[in-house]
Amino acid sequence: MIQQLTDEQQQSLSLTTPVVDDSNIENLPSMIDFQSGKAPAPLTSLDDVDVSPRILTDLACKLAATVSQFDTAWAASQMRLPLQLVEKLYWNLKQEKLVEVLGQSGPFCYRYAMTNLGRQHALRLMEICGYVGPAPVSLESYVAMVARATETRPAVDLAEVREALGELVLPEDTVQIASLAAASGRSLFLFGPAGNGKTSLGRALHKVMGDAIWLPHCISVGDTVIRLFDSHCHHPVELPEGLSGNYDQRWSLIKRPMIVAGGEMTMDELDLAYSPSLRFYEAPPHLKANGGLFLIDDFGRQRIDPHELLNRWIIPLENRIDHLSLHSGQKIVVPFEMLLVVATNLQVSDVSDPAFLRRMGYRLHLQPPTAEKYAEIFEAYAQRLNLAVPEGAISGVLSRYEEENRDLRASEPRDLLERVRDICELHRKPLQLDSETLNLAWNGYFGGT
Repeated sequence: MIQQLTDEQQQSLSLTTPVVDDSNIENLPSMIDFQSGKAPAPLTSLDDVDVSPRILTDLACKLAATVSQFDTAWAASQMRLPLQLVEKLYWNLKQEKLVEVLGQSGPFCYRYAMTNLGRQHALRLMEICGYVGPAPVSLESYVAMVARATETRPAVDLAEVREALGELVLPEDTVQIASLAAASGRSLFLFGPAGNGKTSLGRALHKVMGDAIWLPHCISVGDTVIRLFDSHCHHPVELPEGLSGNYDQRWSLIKRPMIVAGGEMTMDELDLAYSPSLRFYEAPPHLKANGGLFLIDDFGRQRIDPHELLNRWIIPLENRIDHLSLHSGQKIVVPFEMLLVVATNLQVSDVSDPAFLRRMGYRLHLQPPTAEKYAEIFEAYAQRLNLAVPEGAISGVLSRYEEENRDLRASEPRDLLERVRDICELHRKPLQLDSETLNLAWNGYFGGT
């Protein structure tokens, strides 16, 4: 049984949002105020850029090689840089006889085409790094922005977590421990039999992560580029009124991410993924999850030994940083700042050890529901479907569990009622719950065994 929360723990659930002094964060890009927060300040000169101007010039050259001709406005939109800066980059390339001017199409906007010398140079650059797209930010700037996102993480209170978990029927102590993990940002280890809400609880906690964060499209480490933005898991939010394009557009304002890794995860995926054909890196899932939530589902069922995976997480959990390797052998240090949720339905002793559990912030054992909780879950889901539950229906279902010696699972009321809905739709009849329909749903779900 989980112990009652101390007064100090109760107080931590209602912390106010911290006030951050940006001047204390080393390497943080210049920030400007807007209606509901701060944004990276727009670049006004090449001196403002936190990466080598040569990196931007090389990127401009490679971009030019992808088309027969272009204008500066198009290149600026592709590189996410101000028009004036992009014009300076191409003027430098013109001085080196790598591009030629075809004409002018507006202020600071010229039409260009690559020279033969330029195409040869672009090919050599592509052999070093094949990345073409939005301009990168430095690793140092990214680390600083993650630190700021962590320090400005909005406070989470118990009422918010209750609302986020509203569709789940959970014991009060479970809700409070989940709230503590969300409020503190510490990791959460969920264990217990399958089908009792571990994955649902982990996903629901993402709802209380709160505000949006700034994420760069990619990171530069010397001549190396690491692509970070992933449209599958990073979702841009609508820019506040008045901000428009008046910020450093190498950064995107996104919802705090939620990354889910299941049984398909391998050890290789936890490091930088280098593409020999593209010649740049893709960030691993936990790097993409910085500032948000990272859920490792079905822990212990990955295609790697669970203890090998545990050893991989020891340093990040302890120090909130991770070490990643470039194919050259160089190691880089990146932040590990997220709400890490690990869920397993295997025996804890089989997939973990004391050293790992000691580093997890909170632990929750999600047990099978009691008969009373099962009935409460059944009623709640039926209400969501606008389905009336006849008197005695739930007691009949519970009796059948007992007769067939089945364990109760919190997910099964939903599964049975959804099959009732399938049956009613198949027979083109109003949604209703009767003994015949429920019996067919039972047999269709459990296989009649």
